Amino acid sequence: MSKRGSDTGMSVGAGPDSGRRAFLGTGVGIAAATGVLAIAPGIGLIEIAQARPAGELASSKVRWGLLIDSRRCKSECQACAKACAKENAVEPGSGRPSQNSQWLRKIDLKDKVTGREVSLPMMCQHCAKPPCVDVCPTGASMQRADGIVLVDRHICIGCRYCIMACPYQARSFVHEPLHAQNPEVPRGQGCVEGCTLCVHRVDKGQQPACVQACQDSGGGAMLFGDLNDPTSDIALRIASVASSQVRADLRLNPAVRYQGI
Repeated sequence: MSKRGSDTGMSVGAGPDSGRRAFLGTGVGIAAATGVLAIAPGIGLIEIAQARPAGELASSKVRWGLLIDSRRCKSECQACAKACAKENAVEPGSGRPSQNSQWLRKIDLKDKVTGREVSLPMMCQHCAKPPCVDVCPTGASMQRADGIVLVDRHICIGCRYCIMACPYQARSFVHEPLHAQNPEVPRGQGCVEGCTLCVHRVDKGQQPACVQACQDSGGGAMLFGDLNDPTSDIALRIASVASSQVRADLRLNPAVRYQGI
């Protein structure tokens, strides 16, 4: 399929400190002792007992993922994108309009042969083998044990290698000062950022904001859950219907799957 519009989303293109990445990816250390994962000076992400007990590390037994049914995703609907922007304070008004950070964007695809058109959300695909992590020289781009890919803004030097390495164009660079941030989602000028799967919500046992908004709007196009649990709704759906990974030829094994493309 070819993409129409101004978005260039789907076209293309081991880190040096594996020990430190393992430390960051699992949240070992102070977090294990106190149950608070420090993510910025003075800011902590409290691990809620009913979701992931305090002191319990993110586990490789879990792999969080999304299944998106493009047949139920309408081109004119922006519920997921708006919810993402609001939740993560990247909406207009939280910074300057020229910042143009966009963690989740809607793209429209058209098959040149059949003329068939689909619309779908595109965000960080949380690959099992994330190239953004591989090229990061400082370990700022990292992957938790449960597969969620994140950026540590305190050690990000803004080199933007990860932006160039990402085949999904799912990361952006913060050029200007930020205001009115969500305390649970610290961002920073001079850093790279992208979709976190709303990790601050996931660790509380909640769904990502985009998924919740899609359900609330009646779209029902997004399903979130544990890909490693064969009894989960998402695993059962993927086992019963045909789904695709974007740029599967790269063998990155994204955690985001699409139905109907």
